[in-house]
Amino acid sequence: MMTSGDRTVGDCLDVLDEVGGLGLRHIGFKDVGVAPEVLDALHRRIKQTGATSYLEVVSLTPDSTRQSARAALRLGVDRVLGGGDMAAVLTEIGSAGIEYFPFAGRPEGHPTTLRGSPEEIAADCRRADELGCAGVDLLAFRSTAAPPIDLVRAARRALRGKLIVAGSVDSPARVRELDALEVDAFTVGTALFERRFAPGEPSLRAQVAAALAATKP
Repeated sequence: MMTSGDRTVGDCLDVLDEVGGLGLRHIGFKDVGVAPEVLDALHRRIKQTGATSYLEVVSLTPDSTRQSARAALRLGVDRVLGGGDMAAVLTEIGSAGIEYFPFAGRPEGHPTTLRGSPEEIAADCRRADELGCAGVDLLAFRSTAAPPIDLVRAARRALRGKLIVAGSVDSPARVRELDALEVDAFTVGTALFERRFAPGEPSLRAQVAAALAATKP
């Protein structure tokens, strides 16, 4: 994710250049942090690399969520993550072919934290399945109400679609932990920009390479 602190970084286009050639196949950004024309340019360039594009929606009210969904539709992203109103996003993106992964639980604030018990997370996963979502976006490590691993396990048991864990995935060890829990994907942004994936390596490119290496058997 071209994001830090739940915002798209201002130099996202330069960042994309820096990590070019590493074989990234999934690249995303938030719907806040830079001007719409920068998001347009960023998305075009992501698609030029052949990667799947993601817009992660941090809007939590129904109105702001709908506006973010419209931005996703205008950009033509491949996948939308998050948002505070599952039905509103589905209504906006309609039959455009965009895969949707809503938040499970009750996200709050910015940077976003998560409230919700394992039982509530499981119920949201079942609802996402029923509505035809591709999966869910789970802020497990941002939880203020339950142990993160308990939430991941509850989601994995309840969900038929793909499980994406977002937020505070900040080390190769955590990536391996998620893999053992049969998580399908994760997002990482701030930890890369804060050089936490490969301590002592100053370049962002080295951080991304370390994150990619952690996904390999």
